[in-house]
Amino acid sequence: MRFELFIARRLKLKGSDERSVAPNLTIAVIGIVLAIVVMILSITIVCGFKREISNKIFNIDSHIKVTNSAVLVNGDNYSTVDANDVMPLINSSSIADRLSSVSLIAEKPAILKTDSDFKGIVYRGVDSCFRWDFFEKCLTAGRVPNVCDTANVAEVIVSQKVASQLRLNVNDKVLTYFIDDRVRVRRSLIVGIFSSDFDEFDNSFILGNIATLQSINGWQPNVGTYIGINTNYIDDVQDEAYDIYRLLSRDAIEKESPILYSVSDTTRNNGAYFSWLDLLDMNVIIIIILMTVVSAFTLIAGLLMIVLERINMIGILKTLGATNGSTRRIFIYLTQKLIFKSLIYGNLLGIGFALLQQHFHFLKLDAESYYIPYVPIEINWLYIVILNLGVVIVSYITLLAPSMIISSITPSKSVRFE
Repeated sequence: MRFELFIARRLKLKGSDERSVAPNLTIAVIGIVLAIVVMILSITIVCGFKREISNKIFNIDSHIKVTNSAVLVNGDNYSTVDANDVMPLINSSSIADRLSSVSLIAEKPAILKTDSDFKGIVYRGVDSCFRWDFFEKCLTAGRVPNVCDTANVAEVIVSQKVASQLRLNVNDKVLTYFIDDRVRVRRSLIVGIFSSDFDEFDNSFILGNIATLQSINGWQPNVGTYIGINTNYIDDVQDEAYDIYRLLSRDAIEKESPILYSVSDTTRNNGAYFSWLDLLDMNVIIIIILMTVVSAFTLIAGLLMIVLERINMIGILKTLGATNGSTRRIFIYLTQKLIFKSLIYGNLLGIGFALLQQHFHFLKLDAESYYIPYVPIEINWLYIVILNLGVVIVSYITLLAPSMIISSITPSKSVRFE
């Protein structure tokens, strides 16, 4: 064992005996622990927030949309897509294995009207291939609509906000007005109420059977506004969208089809939200830099306190032949006890608090402002390991410069130091 490490282990950072070094270093430990806790919570909260909001956006909107690039069709306000031209092609390709669902969807502005109030909304009609998993989790009352071919086409679900504004409950009937060249009215039956906590969506959309919009617009059963496609892995959504576009383009060229399809993914359709989420990374970087600076100053102060407490010992070591480098290493090893002690306490407190919040959600948020009713947590162990390694490396580099003060201490002066 190197004698520097041996001496450093024999010295104590805290205690009441004569070998005790700087009892007030407890403050330094607390400062570093708090900095580590703040950094861990910053990373876990931002990771959790980005995950929850991203998943919510991907569940509210189709991962990939296939639309007709034509300007207008048959005087409608929207171009239409024929499912018979697109869905068999996608379902029979190698891409199908990477997709979780392919459904025909139609959307149209409408007005919900009760005896005493009304509200403008967008009616989203879906077919039997649509996945209701997300909305089933969001239900606060009732059930999701039955959109099978033989089902009641009047069934819809509305958000809790719309239901509160119009004073609606499950099993209530409401008139839905569709206005184009003339007004068309359908009576809708509310079978469920949901809350996604995504204000923009909850205030604007109701969901029902696509057959309602096909009847309103005079469309065939295989016609809709777009094909909604969900992938198995949202991280690959841009690659999947590109593959689908190549597939449709190649088929159009082979068949000399006049129809040109446009393919877009959720990150493109909701660019403002994802840009906002990307900005959160900068906040974490700033917090980590600030906490690193705080920890560095705390370590420097701690090292100086240890040196001042042991100036006499430094003089004796130098008198016995210890070099400046050896003496510096003794105090760097000693100060590293602070670092590892702080890392243990900081990780226990930071990860422990994060786990409690992850399971019990005791810290709440305003859902209207943050799109989620509680502080979300995602513990990425790779980030935690990198953070700890970074703290150790930065701490060691930080200790090198202030330890140089040991070189200026001479044995003749140090032995008389009080």
